[in-house]
Amino acid sequence: MSARIRTVIVDDEPLALSSLRILLARDPQIELVGECTSGAEALAALRELRPALVFLDVQMPELDGFDVLEQLGAATPPATIFVTARDDHAIRAFEAGALDYLLKPFDDARFMRALTRAKEQLELSARAQAPLERIAVRNGRQLVFVQVRDIDWIESADYCVDLHVDGRTWSLRRSMAAIENEFERAGFCRVHRRAIVNLERVRALETNAAGDTELLLPNDVRLPLSRRYRSQVQLKLGLRDRAINRA
Repeated sequence: MSARIRTVIVDDEPLALSSLRILLARDPQIELVGECTSGAEALAALRELRPALVFLDVQMPELDGFDVLEQLGAATPPATIFVTARDDHAIRAFEAGALDYLLKPFDDARFMRALTRAKEQLELSARAQAPLERIAVRNGRQLVFVQVRDIDWIESADYCVDLHVDGRTWSLRRSMAAIENEFERAGFCRVHRRAIVNLERVRALETNAAGDTELLLPNDVRLPLSRRYRSQVQLKLGLRDRAINRA
């Protein structure tokens, strides 16, 4: 992970807070953006700072670590490591979505294992959220890299899919379901049982003589828009209610 990891530490014991600060300072990837000594302070800081990683003490007066996560809801940091002097909160910690559970007093090696695990988890999450930029296809003995933004549409072809790129077709041994899931983040949308379209390549919508809607793509390609996928295409194209129906 190239970007620095915004991190907040929370503990009502000054010595424990200092220990976390010193250990984190050894890692150049960590950017310590906040230190809190109470649950209420942590709740406000986490809402405002939106860190990727938090080391959160379980036992604090008034608002404990579990209360903090519960009140944060969807704003909970992607990686939470609970820190506590008691070992009877472990099950509840993992049920609350904690990535790891550090039992005080912990040594440097145990802390580093927890930190490494958090960094790996954040790296995986970043990769999953990043839009796909290119895909490799086989062309004889060559492995050709196709830019995803250049793909006009994708067609189901038995056990493969065909990538249509500016009048040329590349075959890829993948299922339509897998392609639909992977390409959605890159601006693609299923428009028919056998077709997935790059919405950036849609030039127009047109109603044919039979009253059905077609998508017009480059190279004079026309694709039918199935009623099953009409609403999601309408939403992703930013069209008003029933706009497609009037096309």
